[in-house]
Amino acid sequence: MNINHLLKNIDHNAIHGATDREVSNLTYDSRQVVSGSCFFAIEGVVADGHNYIESAVAKGATAVVCRRLPQSLNTEQTTYIVVDDTDKAMALMAANFYGNPSKKLTVVGVTGTNGKTTIATLLYDLVRLMGHKAGLISTVVYKIDNEQIESTHTTPDSIRLNAMLAQMVERGCDYCFMECSSHAIVQRRIYGINFKGALFTNLTHDHLDYHKTFAEYIRAKKSLFDSLPKSAFALVNADDRNGEVMLQNTKASRHTLSLQKMADFRAKVIEMMVEGIELRIDDREVWVQFLGRFNAYNLLTVYGAAVLLGFDKEEVLAHLSMLRPVSGRFETVVAKDGTTAIVDFAHTPDALENIIRTINELRQAGQRLIIVCGCGGDRDKTKRPVMGGMASEKADIAIFTSDNPRTEDPEQILREMEAGVEAGNKYLKITDRHEAIKTAVMLAEPRDIILLAGKGHEDYQIIGSEKLPFNDKAVVKEWLEKFN
Repeated sequence: MNINHLLKNIDHNAIHGATDREVSNLTYDSRQVVSGSCFFAIEGVVADGHNYIESAVAKGATAVVCRRLPQSLNTEQTTYIVVDDTDKAMALMAANFYGNPSKKLTVVGVTGTNGKTTIATLLYDLVRLMGHKAGLISTVVYKIDNEQIESTHTTPDSIRLNAMLAQMVERGCDYCFMECSSHAIVQRRIYGINFKGALFTNLTHDHLDYHKTFAEYIRAKKSLFDSLPKSAFALVNADDRNGEVMLQNTKASRHTLSLQKMADFRAKVIEMMVEGIELRIDDREVWVQFLGRFNAYNLLTVYGAAVLLGFDKEEVLAHLSMLRPVSGRFETVVAKDGTTAIVDFAHTPDALENIIRTINELRQAGQRLIIVCGCGGDRDKTKRPVMGGMASEKADIAIFTSDNPRTEDPEQILREMEAGVEAGNKYLKITDRHEAIKTAVMLAEPRDIILLAGKGHEDYQIIGSEKLPFNDKAVVKEWLEKFN
């Protein structure tokens, strides 16, 4: 694409070099630059792309987009474009490069602390059940119609995102359902995306290692709704006190959902059993194969979003009962002796509390709860004592273990979890996650419940800089079979 076309509707401060040159690809990684590349000098958390401009030019970059010019310019080969915000420019130029694909799709963003993956995935499944092609951008997997692509981030960078949206258009997709993480919003990864709707689930303490304060975390989520056009809709959980905050400045049409109060979309849990939940949604009863009050919120959000997208209410309700839980979200493995292992991604205090509450609603007399959990390294430290305190208080047996310690000392993470344990509450510390799961199975008596919290769908564990194969479901299944 010609640089002039790439710069359509892009604000810039200065251009040094010709603008009629052709760009063959976009990248912010200098290692991926080839002849014809447009290189974006992004100021990241770890590295500053401005330090790699000369390397990119040496590799044949046709264009460089930056906030600061290098000392020497090679304008005979490369065009230097100076902007105020490189992240924003990259997002808009990526949209131009790929033909503004979000304008050719119905894109719905999902944000909040918990429930994003489930809601986005179930919306994808729902519209496909109703005969439409769709795409999915989620923590677990990216999907272009029925093709699965490994997920690297909850929300990918703006170049990859627009490339996938363009593939969705090419494959004939009508919809794209996308998780919008707070990191992605702040880093402009979704800037310029044409959203038809945005959904808010809930907000609890998370990612304060990045956002520093809860106010900044709220502001990040809210900015998605602030940027919506009048033609879009905003649907929020009114039972979360931050739901109304999300709607304060939006231009979009405003809609609410609730299990507790008057709202545009309402639901009530009629009965909850091991097999599922009977719900009343907008005065219609529906049976769903999901467990937990939190999933009642997730399914109500899916229902409300589908109705706002123009689908018939009765048809949506009929298909809700056909949906199945998402991988690693309250996934169960049942042994011959009745011992049940539950694998869930719950990695925040609120998510863990929701899972425990659901289990307690289903537990029968004599069934003990064994919780195996940890906290990720290089992430929000404030939740570690809260998670440790909650697990040791609510479980009959609590086992603290590693959960992607990354570059931190796993023992130090466990000590920080211990700090939240109240006197008298008992727990075990087993740093090796495989041994922790094995121990939980050994300690379990027939019909006990083992909750493996924190990793859910993940099939790896990050220790140091290594990403090692590890799967909670596979490990617990192996030991349940050996001890039965």
